[in-house]
Amino acid sequence: MDYATFLRRVPKVELHCHFEGTVRAATVVDLARRHGIALPTEDVESLYDYDTIEGFLTIFGLVASTLIDREDFARVAFESLEDGQKLGNLKHREMFFNPTLHTRRGVPYGTVVDGLVDGIREAERQLGVSCRLIADVYRQDTPDEALAMVESVLAHRPDEVIGLGMDGAEAPDPPERFAAAFARAKAGGLRLTSHACEDAPPQNIVTCLDLLGCERIDHGYHILADENVVKRALDDGLYFTCCPTATARVYGWPDLSRHPIGGMVAAGLNVTLNSDDPTMFHTDIGKEFVDLCTALNYGPEQVRAFCLNSVDGSWLDASEKARLRAHMDAELKRMQSELVA
Repeated sequence: MDYATFLRRVPKVELHCHFEGTVRAATVVDLARRHGIALPTEDVESLYDYDTIEGFLTIFGLVASTLIDREDFARVAFESLEDGQKLGNLKHREMFFNPTLHTRRGVPYGTVVDGLVDGIREAERQLGVSCRLIADVYRQDTPDEALAMVESVLAHRPDEVIGLGMDGAEAPDPPERFAAAFARAKAGGLRLTSHACEDAPPQNIVTCLDLLGCERIDHGYHILADENVVKRALDDGLYFTCCPTATARVYGWPDLSRHPIGGMVAAGLNVTLNSDDPTMFHTDIGKEFVDLCTALNYGPEQVRAFCLNSVDGSWLDASEKARLRAHMDAELKRMQSELVA
C-alpha cells in the first residue's frame, strides 16, 4: 500500500469534532426544504464556502437551524460517524454539540440529546464505531445561560454524555467568564475540556487548567509563545486536540508545513489530529492525516504516535481504553508491514 492510503486507513480516534460541523451539505438542503427554511444557496458545492471565522460561525448557526426533530439529530449523528468510518477508519469519537444553539430556537434539550444518542447507538450497532458526547458552552452566551445549560445536561444525561467543553470565538470572551458553569459540571461528574489559545494568548490555557479544571485543551497553537506554559503542559502530560484544515482556513496558516502543530510536536507535546468541522471545511479525518503528515514529512512512527495519543487522551474508561489501544496497536503494526518502501 502507498503512504497516502496508509495515512487514510490507519485506525483513528477523534477527540475534537463538532456535531453541527459534520452535517453533509446535501442533508442540510434536504432538511431545509422539509422544514421550510431558506438557505443562501441550495448548491451543495458552494454552501460551505467562507474564509473567516465570522463567516464560518454564521453558516454554523444556519446549519443548526435546519435540525428540529429528534429524527434529524439521529440522522446526522449516524451519517457523521458513517463518514468518519468510511473516509478515515474511525474507531471512536468524542463529539461536541452545542445545546443552546438548539434550545434557543425552541428545540427541547431532550430532543437534541435523545436524537444524538439514537444515531450514535445505531452507528455502533451497524458500523462498530463508538461515540461519546461533550456538551459545549458557547462563548458568546452569557455565564447564566451557560450555567443553565449545564443544569439541563446534568438533569437529562444518557450514558453517552460524558463531558463539558467550550467553543465559539475565543478572543472576546475569555474562559474565566464561565468558571461557575465548569465548577457545576465538575461537581456533577462531567469531564472537562475547552477550546483555548486558538486565537488568544497562552494564559488562557493556564486559566482553563487552574480555574476551570480542564483535563485537555482543544487547539492550543499559541502555547509556543510562552516557554513556561509549554513546560507546564509537558509536566502535566496535557493532551491537545489539534485541527489542521479548519485552523489553516480561518486563522492564517494556509501552508500546513508552517502550521504551529509542527512546533507543538517538535516541543514534545501530546498532539492529536482531528477534523473539527469536517463537512464545513471540505475535509474528513482521513484527509487530515494525509495532508498534515505529508506536509510535515512525518513517517509511520509519528503517525503511530498521533493515533495512540488519541486513545490515551480519550475519556474511555480504563478497560475500554486498554482494549481499543491493543486493537489499534495491532492494526497499526500490520498496516505498517504492508507499506510499500
